[in-house]
Amino acid sequence: MVAAGMVADHGTAKAADGFDFERVRRDAIERAARPHAAPDEAMPAVLRDMDYDQYRAIRFRRASALWAGEGGFTAQFFHRGFLYRRRVRVNNVENGVVTPVAYHPGMFDLGGLEVPDLPDLGFAGFRLHHPAGGGSTGDEFAVFLGASYFRLISRGQEYGVSGRGVTVDTAGSEPEEFPDFTEFWIERPAPGDEGITVLAALDGPSLTGAFRFRLRPGDTTRVEVDASLFLRRPIARLGVAPLTSMFLHGENGPRGFDDFRPEMHDSDGLLTRDAGDDWSWRPLVNGRVAALATDYAMAAPGGFGLMQRDRDFASYQDVQALHERRPSVWTEPRGDWGSGSVELYEFPSLEEYNDNIVAYWVPERPTVPGQPLDFGYRLTILDDGAELHPLGRVVATRIGSAERLRPTVPPSPERRFLVVDFEGGGLPDHADGIRAEVAATAGAVVEPVVERVPQTGGWRLYLEYRPVPEGVAELSARLMLGDRVMTETWRYSW
Repeated sequence: MVAAGMVADHGTAKAADGFDFERVRRDAIERAARPHAAPDEAMPAVLRDMDYDQYRAIRFRRASALWAGEGGFTAQFFHRGFLYRRRVRVNNVENGVVTPVAYHPGMFDLGGLEVPDLPDLGFAGFRLHHPAGGGSTGDEFAVFLGASYFRLISRGQEYGVSGRGVTVDTAGSEPEEFPDFTEFWIERPAPGDEGITVLAALDGPSLTGAFRFRLRPGDTTRVEVDASLFLRRPIARLGVAPLTSMFLHGENGPRGFDDFRPEMHDSDGLLTRDAGDDWSWRPLVNGRVAALATDYAMAAPGGFGLMQRDRDFASYQDVQALHERRPSVWTEPRGDWGSGSVELYEFPSLEEYNDNIVAYWVPERPTVPGQPLDFGYRLTILDDGAELHPLGRVVATRIGSAERLRPTVPPSPERRFLVVDFEGGGLPDHADGIRAEVAATAGAVVEPVVERVPQTGGWRLYLEYRPVPEGVAELSARLMLGDRVMTETWRYSW
């Protein structure tokens, strides 16, 4: 038995001949030619049947971490059990040698659970620590746990939005598929290194993949991602570089939540940039009758991200959850991704524990077996993302009845009033020449008006919207000074 905190002895190590990303990629190609094998979920009943509180009671012993006591990066591991039943293999890579990390129950404080001593039980995932990284409670900056999910934070933040390796048929007619990261290789950093590399194998019924994450924690954590995907079958809707988050309610409504907190969300909008340097902001929405998928077509993506712009505690009033510290994640493609669309998928939710928001890139080129798909991109973990562009930004969207003078009960759905606030970006303090460009793909926009808000130094757009009875309409607006674009484009799906 291998002692807690140690990798398996060198008798089980594999000489890798310079093991690298290309080795993982070649293996993914070979696996794509074979049928998918079901993930290993075998485990003792005490782990399979445990509840949420029992799982949360399990604590990893820091002294058992990979590279513990060396003053740099360390890796800690998650126990299998509860919802995390699938066995994930984790390897340490050093000087071209791959050594599996061996499980031992002594690596964990099991919270009173009696778990059999099973050397092959394995792990559910892992998390990375470094003195330069970490949230408000420690030096942890990255987590890989569950399917192909991973979470990242910069210094002083709380976990919120998640990344995913890939999405398969999200918002499509076919049932959504959740491929897994089945094996990881963590490359041991040299003393003094400020970054760490993680390789990962992806596997699912419809595709395989190879991933490389080059992570650099700090005040602003950054990750360079390389992804190679190989299909077993045609995929109707492949999502690249997906982000997943939670939006329960915000200032744009609905007001049906019986909640002392004014707002409740991990992200409040989707920010996009196209190849022509046009920036758009789409506030997130919950409370629709049905799920909604919205596509924003581009000849090439300049970037996209799920952002948490509102950083004011007063907006949330949640002392424990600290939503004002949740990260914004900006995705910037490397290389030519070609044409396609950023898709935003929102589905109704009444639970704050549901990630009901997904955003990802859908390539226009065919996604069929025999045509490898390679994507490179950079993830930057920000606060509100104000540094991304110099334009005025949308800071709030509010919606109510347009029947303010003679209200009906209930309010008429045929007349709605929208208020959009813009701030920053060098917006002027005078009204000379300021105007709004407003459009709707259906329905009618009535009497848009722009005025300065002296209390904030920003500008406010008022408009009445009269929607069509059926179908979805797309609204857009931006502020202009003469012919000069002063703000990002506000978009809204009705």
